Amino acid sequence: MSPDVRLHAFSWLSRVVLLFTCLSNAFYIPGYSIRSYHDNENIPLLVNKVYSDHSQLQYAYFDLPFVCPPTGHRHHGSSHASGHSVPLNLGEVLRGDRVKTSDLEVDMGRDVDCQYLCDRVVGRRDMQWAQQLIEEEYVTDWILDNLPGATAFVTVDRSRKYYAAGFKMGYKDFDLATGKERYFYYNHYTLVVRWRPAPGRAGDNGAKVVVGFEVYPKSIAAGHRNETGCPLDVSGDQDPLALYLPGNSSYLREQFPDSSYIPDEVIDMDDGATMTIPYTYSVYFREDQEVEWANRWDLYFSDQAESKFTHWLAILNSLTISGILGAICIVIWGRTMQGDVKGRGDGVLEEARLRIGKRTDKKKSTSGILEKISETGPDDDLSSDEESLEEVSGWKLLHGDVFRPPPYGGLLAPLVGSGMQLVFVIVGLLSLSCAGIINPSWRGGFWSVGIGLFVFAGGFSGYFSGRVYKTFGGQNWSKNTMMTALLFPGLLFALVFVLNLFCWAQASSTALPFSTLLGLACLWLLIQLPLVHLGSYYGYHRSPAWEHPTRTNTIPRQIPAQAWYSKHQIGLILGAGLVSFAVLFIELIFVFKSLYLDKSSFYYVFGFLSIISALLSITIAETVIITTYIQLCAENYHWWWQSFFVGGSSGLWIFVYSVWYYATRLHIEGFVSSLLFFSYSALACAVYSLATGTIGFLTAYMFVCRIYGDVKVD
Repeated sequence: MSPDVRLHAFSWLSRVVLLFTCLSNAFYIPGYSIRSYHDNENIPLLVNKVYSDHSQLQYAYFDLPFVCPPTGHRHHGSSHASGHSVPLNLGEVLRGDRVKTSDLEVDMGRDVDCQYLCDRVVGRRDMQWAQQLIEEEYVTDWILDNLPGATAFVTVDRSRKYYAAGFKMGYKDFDLATGKERYFYYNHYTLVVRWRPAPGRAGDNGAKVVVGFEVYPKSIAAGHRNETGCPLDVSGDQDPLALYLPGNSSYLREQFPDSSYIPDEVIDMDDGATMTIPYTYSVYFREDQEVEWANRWDLYFSDQAESKFTHWLAILNSLTISGILGAICIVIWGRTMQGDVKGRGDGVLEEARLRIGKRTDKKKSTSGILEKISETGPDDDLSSDEESLEEVSGWKLLHGDVFRPPPYGGLLAPLVGSGMQLVFVIVGLLSLSCAGIINPSWRGGFWSVGIGLFVFAGGFSGYFSGRVYKTFGGQNWSKNTMMTALLFPGLLFALVFVLNLFCWAQASSTALPFSTLLGLACLWLLIQLPLVHLGSYYGYHRSPAWEHPTRTNTIPRQIPAQAWYSKHQIGLILGAGLVSFAVLFIELIFVFKSLYLDKSSFYYVFGFLSIISALLSITIAETVIITTYIQLCAENYHWWWQSFFVGGSSGLWIFVYSVWYYATRLHIEGFVSSLLFFSYSALACAVYSLATGTIGFLTAYMFVCRIYGDVKVD
């Protein structure tokens, strides 16, 4: 094996070792700079957005017409007035964050029993939007000292407390006065800030750090308030604030002159009716010596202890499947390598075929066993002809066609290049997440780093695409380079842009600002595209094509009739993809739960995911080896595209699982939300299939080169 192939194999081995050496429960590094506060020092409270498990649409908090708008007041010690937009990284913008400073004043160590915020007058349409958000169980995201405002829960036995990020906007219940179903809105917020002395010298000087931020919302009716605007008794039982406006227009009374009840469904017009929502809040500081600042995020990972056994079960399941396939590969390797390939060459194969043909003619011309014995000699075994025939049957007959360039190789090369780019991104993200560099406390860090890796990995994309294209005998280098630089990124950008139009129409913060789209286009066209050209130039002009161990015949060999198991390649591809999907399935449950079913939790077990990913790569390589060997034994040399499809076919099963998850587990409502779910699910599956398909292609290429002789690559 040439040094280049050895180096490539060593690179992959080192990546696998790196993934396995990561701790299974590694999820974040607490940080490098602890922010501490002294008594009465202002702690900025930031408002972000509202989001729901039942919708893919998010809305910026200050865009809601029924919340208190920013007054522009500047807190003491603060450099920014309320309503000031906090600078965000690219990942935060992509995930729909819109962080701004608020009017809520939180000073370290100073309790506030009640503070009036504002009276918000809303009309019927604004009230109906608030009802809709409560119906879809939207939660509010506030931030204090980089901690999301949490809803606190305790286990049934009260032995452990855990957090869910965000707090609900209201609830739906029956109005005791009317006996009808009503929506009740939370308009008083009790903030509990948990602190402890800062570590080191800062703590000795009286500095404190925040280790918890809890929000307890409450619905309080507009009446019975004192001169400051606060309820007379905040902590006592109060009538809740119902989002309800009776009809008061003369038009409705004309339509129902003899009725004392007007149906709610006809009161849906902007008739000028309004209601006032008073907003107040309370702040309490509580010392908590049990939580270290470095572990303050642990309460947000509520299912850590309960799910660890399931994660290990997923690893055991993956090891079992991979082990069974590995045993099959060992059998295949033994059959092909025990004396079959040693010294094999084109001349030997051709000579053997001619010798068998001559012996067959001689057997036809003889009339008895004596003539056969005299011809072959008394020491020759009568079964030697059958053994010779077996030597050059099956996959060995394809030595002159197995490396024939595939059809549409000009498309396969850019796909392989883009796949290598994605493999680099995935390995980088998993490694950084496993090491704790990318963690929940770094908002948007996963997306920011992912886009950065994707852009700068354009050089890898161009290099592998150019070298594969040169191996296929391609001549139009510039066309291949442009396809690599524009095909996958262009389709990705076009899909995001089209989906963004729907989000814009819904006035959702999920929509990317035009400046962000322009910035992404600049990253693509001004940075990645030149890197792709540079990598492609080096791979095509400065690096030799991969040399094959056998020469390709001028005339293609006719492929014989295929057996049932190799004739229907779609079934073979889907079956192999189902095996790979079985490796990923259990861990996929946790990923989907975090992404769709419980957005208030965080997926953090990247150590487990890294191990599963490594086992998945091994399983894909094994399934590709088995299916490629089956195809070659059937004397079918069109293995290039099949290996790519076999490697990426599990992405189709993941999409099928997404459809099932949507139909049985999620309660997403609305056309736009459903469109976003299926579009982004299909996009994620396509990214996955490109990466795993590339792994399958390279595995099949190395396997075929090895069984037909040593790969000669510089």
